[in-house]
Amino acid sequence: MIKVNKILLFAFIFFLPLSIQAQKKKKKVVKKTPVVVVEEPQEDPRITEMREATQQIIFIDSVVVAQKDFLSAIRLNPESGSLTTFDQFFRSQAHIDGYVFLNEMGNKCYFSDEDNKGQMNLYTCDKLGDEWSEQTPVKGLGEGITEANYPFMMNDGTTFYFAAKGQESIGGYDIFVTRYDSEVSQFLKPENIGMPFNSEANDYMYVIDEISNIGYFVTDRRQPEGKVCVYIFIPPISRRVYNLDTYSDEQLRGLSEIRQISSTWGDGKEREQALERLKALGSKTIVSQPKSEMKIVINDQVTYTSVGQFRSPESLPLYRQLTDAQKKLTEIKNTLEKSRAFYAKANAADKKTLRTEILEGEDEILRLTYQVSNLEKRIRNAENRIINPSK
Repeated sequence: MIKVNKILLFAFIFFLPLSIQAQKKKKKVVKKTPVVVVEEPQEDPRITEMREATQQIIFIDSVVVAQKDFLSAIRLNPESGSLTTFDQFFRSQAHIDGYVFLNEMGNKCYFSDEDNKGQMNLYTCDKLGDEWSEQTPVKGLGEGITEANYPFMMNDGTTFYFAAKGQESIGGYDIFVTRYDSEVSQFLKPENIGMPFNSEANDYMYVIDEISNIGYFVTDRRQPEGKVCVYIFIPPISRRVYNLDTYSDEQLRGLSEIRQISSTWGDGKEREQALERLKALGSKTIVSQPKSEMKIVINDQVTYTSVGQFRSPESLPLYRQLTDAQKKLTEIKNTLEKSRAFYAKANAADKKTLRTEILEGEDEILRLTYQVSNLEKRIRNAENRIINPSK
């Protein structure tokens, strides 16, 4: 019996490892699912920077129209110039998707046309008598811009807005501003005007009616194909941005994208006044201020009242410079008056900005006053050399 038990014990000890090994082999192997890390797309740093510097703008209204008809939604006082299409202005049958800005005097235009690569770019012409000069490219728009369209020149004859595609754009067409430098006879490097005017969609045709203090711009953001939205706003006296400590990220994003124009109205008083001005623009009751007749004293006996009386070939170009300087002087005086009025109710940060603008404006008025006087003198001298050659 003892022997049998030993045999059974030996068999148990011998087969135990085999049983354990079999159990180990039967153990189910669980495969580990690989962890997939999904990276969030990184926003263009320029967009983030623009959003944090979103300009405070009061949008008084907006209208959705067909893209081909957006000019019909822009009511522009004749004293601020006029806008039309390339085909209408030049009576072209080529169907160029270009636009023309004509100044209020009707003697200078800026327009977009196709270049030799088939891309849209900006050109300008001057009217000499009854004829337009040869078109010349607008100089100084700088690198990083591959296409340019939708031109608009302010009343000062210096501040120029247009829309462009290229490296400086955050998506499609963006709106840019530049200024003409008369010393080098070209425009300065353009600046992207930022948000809320620009977005990753197409944004263009930035227009300011300084007479009525109404602004417009066009965008296809959040619009179906073939449609655009024309936003109508109050042009700001100076650039003010939203305080990042006051607004949440979501609120700032909504303001930068113009999700709801009512969020820009404040107490609504400025909007109501702007709506009245807009209503007047759409009516037949607009009475433009009569343009002052030309009057240049040449000497004690001679006073010119039209450009046709000029005898010297130097005089007409000088007269154009004179009218531009006079318009610029009037515009800066008006802007300075608004800045001084706003200064009294501005906060500390805005006062600092306005103080610089006011001082610069006063310096510019002195410079332009001297320029006007000097141009008048040069015209008189040029004409008197012909009228009285012996003197």
